[in-house]
Amino acid sequence: MVNPWLAMASGADPAERSRTMGGAHSAFVSDGVVSPRVRAVVAESWRRSAAVLPGPEFMAPVELTDDELDRYRRTHPLARVMPLLRELLGTIADDGAHLLAVCDAAGRMLWVEGHAGVRRGAERMNFVPGARWDERHAGTNAPGTALALDHAVQIFATEHYNRLVQPWTCAAAPIHDPVTGRLLGAVDITGGDHLAGPHSLALVQATARAAEAHLTTDPATGHPTLSALGREEALLTTNGHRLRLSRRHSEILTLLAANPAGMTGDQLSLALYGERPVPPVTLRAELSRLRRLVGGLLHSRPYRLSVPVQTDAADVERELAAGDLCGALRTYAGPLLPQSEAPGIRRMRRLLEDRLRRAVLVGDDAGALQLWADSPWGEEDLEVWERLLATLPEDARHRGRVAARAGRLRATFAQRGED
Repeated sequence: MVNPWLAMASGADPAERSRTMGGAHSAFVSDGVVSPRVRAVVAESWRRSAAVLPGPEFMAPVELTDDELDRYRRTHPLARVMPLLRELLGTIADDGAHLLAVCDAAGRMLWVEGHAGVRRGAERMNFVPGARWDERHAGTNAPGTALALDHAVQIFATEHYNRLVQPWTCAAAPIHDPVTGRLLGAVDITGGDHLAGPHSLALVQATARAAEAHLTTDPATGHPTLSALGREEALLTTNGHRLRLSRRHSEILTLLAANPAGMTGDQLSLALYGERPVPPVTLRAELSRLRRLVGGLLHSRPYRLSVPVQTDAADVERELAAGDLCGALRTYAGPLLPQSEAPGIRRMRRLLEDRLRRAVLVGDDAGALQLWADSPWGEEDLEVWERLLATLPEDARHRGRVAARAGRLRATFAQRGED
């Protein structure tokens, strides 16, 4: 079976492949028809790109520069693995034909390294630190598409949506937090047609796995962790094992983790079911099933956890309290158990989101505002987009895009008001 994530099989002719894909790209741009010769992963990415980008030739926006970029890189989790990435890919990046690039989960390039001559070529398409290379801002490309699909992928030359990028070939793989599973970013190698073989994809996949393994060496508290932000079902990690919980068990552990002194049966029932009458045996049965899964972690009289459980929601709170707004935004993977209707969870979810959003608005930090605005929960937040526009300097390269987005949102909300 052909690997759908590979651009070309071993032995294929890059020149012929480039011509074929170039013709298919031109046909797609002109009439929206995708040739059957285009890989499905590329065809779907072209469609996503065409839906949000102004045309097939443009410059990716640069959003972070100078001191702001330096501060962001220093505090990013992937800074810990950069020595390892350089060790594994540095020789390739220094050979005069390739670049090593690492981006965050939003597609912002944090590091772009390699031979100075190759870097100068990449600068002509804004493939530089601080630039946005997710699909929404740069079209089909290996790091952006790897982030969109959460899978390693190779993008060959004329498979790129942006014509300015079509002289290049790249392969990228996502990197995750090994404890929470949260997407941290991607590692990429970019160069010429010689990268189109299977070796480059295998190399970035192995490098990403090595980076994730290295991140597990971070000295931590040793406590179990619970990841519930942006998840319908929480992920409990304890003693090196991961356990995906049911929705009800996710709610129970999230509530107990937030109440370390414990909760009575009545308190827990009210937080889970609200005022509707529920027989006490219903809650006891759920707790009995949960205890079979987590063993001695769950105690009773009152219901409590036997050891502290570190949650990603509490991590966001701690980072906010420490003044690390960008760190809190990176940790915030989405609303707390977004499908839960349990009153206690809904209250926690609303309070956390309100606290974080308010910190973004009052902070006047363009980087933090941009992180919120680019998230699924911030993409229609008119107040944030307007504050971002007011915060950006007049000469910011992506100010026009932000102004256009704010204008579209104002018009949309005005129309809704008229209706």
